[in-house]
Amino acid sequence: MATRSSNRLPPGPGRLPGLAGLSFIRDRITTTQSLTAKYGDVVAFYIGPQRVAILNHPDFVRDVLVTRSRSFHKGLGLQRAKLLLGEGLLTSEDADHQRQRRLLQPAFHRERIAAYGATMAAYAERQATAWRDGETRNLAREMSRLTLAIAGKTLFDADVEGETEVIGAALGDVLANFNITLLPFGDKLVNLPIPHAVRFRRARSRLDGIVYRLIAQRRATGTAGSDVLSTLVAARDQDDGVGLSDVEVRDQVLTLLLAGHETTANALTWSWYLLSQHPEAADRLVAEVHSVCGDRRPGAEHVSQLAFTRAVIAEAMRLYPPAYLVGRRAMEDYDVPGTDYVLPSGTVVVVSQYLLHRDPRFWDAPDAFRPERWLGDAAPRYAYFPFGAGPRICIGEQFAWMEGVLVLATIARRWRMSLDPRQRIALGPIITLRPKYGMAMQLSARRI
Repeated sequence: MATRSSNRLPPGPGRLPGLAGLSFIRDRITTTQSLTAKYGDVVAFYIGPQRVAILNHPDFVRDVLVTRSRSFHKGLGLQRAKLLLGEGLLTSEDADHQRQRRLLQPAFHRERIAAYGATMAAYAERQATAWRDGETRNLAREMSRLTLAIAGKTLFDADVEGETEVIGAALGDVLANFNITLLPFGDKLVNLPIPHAVRFRRARSRLDGIVYRLIAQRRATGTAGSDVLSTLVAARDQDDGVGLSDVEVRDQVLTLLLAGHETTANALTWSWYLLSQHPEAADRLVAEVHSVCGDRRPGAEHVSQLAFTRAVIAEAMRLYPPAYLVGRRAMEDYDVPGTDYVLPSGTVVVVSQYLLHRDPRFWDAPDAFRPERWLGDAAPRYAYFPFGAGPRICIGEQFAWMEGVLVLATIARRWRMSLDPRQRIALGPIITLRPKYGMAMQLSARRI
C-alpha cells in the first residue's frame, strides 16, 4: 500500500497529452499497469480537463466501494453508458438506484435462481448436441449466443433464440463503437454523422426495436409471470400507483439483457481458453461432473457439489475479469486512507480488478492458472471483486455463478476444446474484457 507522504495531491504524469489520453480510453489495462508500476498505488493525472486517480490496493477498494460508497457516483464510463442503457439499474444513483434494486430483487432470490437452473442446462445441452466432432467453432460467439438465449428465457420469459444473431451483432456493434462516447464531448459526438457514431446509433436502434416489441407483447398478454419483465410491467409506485413507462421498462430490460449475458459469456469463453491450455484441469473437471451427476444432466441441485468446476470459473475471472475496472466520481473531497493525499471533489477514481487480481502481493504465482487455489482458503478480501463490492455489487452474481457452473459442466462432459493454432490471443477491453479476435476452438467429442 502507498506510504504516507507530505504531498496533498498524489504523484503522477500531470496532464496526459492527446495520444496518451486516447490510449487510456482505448486500453485502460495497459495504461493503468504502466502508471502504477511507475508511480505506486496512488496515481493522479488529467485527461483533458478531467482529473483521474488510480487507487491500487484492497483497502482502497473497500473504502471506495463499501465504507464510503455514498461519497461517490458512477464514473465517466457508466455516465456515458446512459446513451445506451438510459436510467437503468447500472447507471442510476442514490434513492433511484435503491428503488430499482428493491423492485428487481425478487427475480434474483436464491429460490428463483435455482428454478432457472434447468433452463440453463437444457439450453447448454441443446447447443452442445448441435456441434460436430472435428469442427472448429468460435467459442466467443457460441457463448454469447447461448447466454443471450438463457437470459431471454429466464429473465424475460421470451424465446429470443431465433434473434440471437441479430441481437448479438447489435450488441457487438454498440460495444465496438462505445469508446467514441468516452472522448471529450462524446455525448455530443455520438449524434454526429461520423462512422463510429452512425454505427452506434444504428445498433442502439435495432436493440430498441426488439426490446420495445417484447414490452408490447407482455403488456398485451398480461403480467401474470414471475420473470423480470412481468415484474416491471406490473410494478406500481407505492405513493401514486403509477406504473413504469415503456421507456423505464426498456432501460431495465436492456441493462439486464446486456449485463445478464455479456459478462457470463466472457467468463465462459476465457474458461474454455484456459482449459484448452491445461488439459489436466479439463480432465479433472469432467471427472468431477461424472462423479457428481452420473448419467444425469447437471442441474441446480448439483452446483454446490461441483467445487472444481466453480473453481475453474473463479480462476478464469481472476485472470480475465469480465468487468476489469470500476470508475467512481468523488462527490466531495476524498482523503485517501493511509496516506496524506486528498483527491478534490469531481475526481474520477479508478480501481481495477485486472490489476489487483494479478498483484503478487496478494496472490501466489499470480499469472498462473491454478483453479485449486479456490479449494482452500478464501480469496484475499477485496483483492478479488469480479462482481464489484458494496451496495452496488452485481444483483445477478448468484445467477452468473449458477449459469457458469452449469454451462461449463454440461458442455465439458461432451467436448474437449483445443485452441485453433491460427487463433491470436489478445485482450479487447472495452466495456467488458472480451478476447479481441474471438476464440476459435477445435472440438473433439468425449464419451459420455
